Amino acid sequence: MSLNRKTKKELRKLQKQAANLWESQQVLVGQAGDVAREAGRQLGKYNHDHVVPAAKHSYERYAAPYVDRGVETGRKVLNGAVVPAAGAVVGTALSVWDVANDQRHRLSKGKGLGGFDADSFRKNAAKAGKKATKKLSVPQKKKGLGAGGVLAIILGVAATAGVLYAAWQTLRADDELWVADDPLRAPDA
Repeated sequence: MSLNRKTKKELRKLQKQAANLWESQQVLVGQAGDVAREAGRQLGKYNHDHVVPAAKHSYERYAAPYVDRGVETGRKVLNGAVVPAAGAVVGTALSVWDVANDQRHRLSKGKGLGGFDADSFRKNAAKAGKKATKKLSVPQKKKGLGAGGVLAIILGVAATAGVLYAAWQTLRADDELWVADDPLRAPDA
């Protein structure tokens, strides 16, 4: 199928217009990329200047006291219960080891079991066992809201506030965002 000269001329003109449109769209996309990069940079700056300090302040004000209290309680439990209980257990084990070594030494010298009082040994072992049990016992769990619960409530409230703010921004009435229901009519001539 052959085209006449007029049609070919119109097609070349249309092709030039399409190429010009493509070039202008490429420039526009480049400018949009520049705007997006700048918006990202500004968002990072805003995050650094406003969001991070606010979050840090909220952590220091609300969560840090509970975290510090938890660390201090852990330190007290370790120093006040675990270390002494472990010391009592180790001390009792070493006492038993010493008594056993002493008896072995007596038997090797042919002195027999003299001087070994089983009743006193049993009483001392029972006393040491009660002491170690008392030291190793876990304290009663306190009832109430702990640091994890408080932190979960704070994060839940913050997430709810974020969702509500996003919904409000989405649904608020901006006149320039709405499209008119009726198209504009041309004036009557």
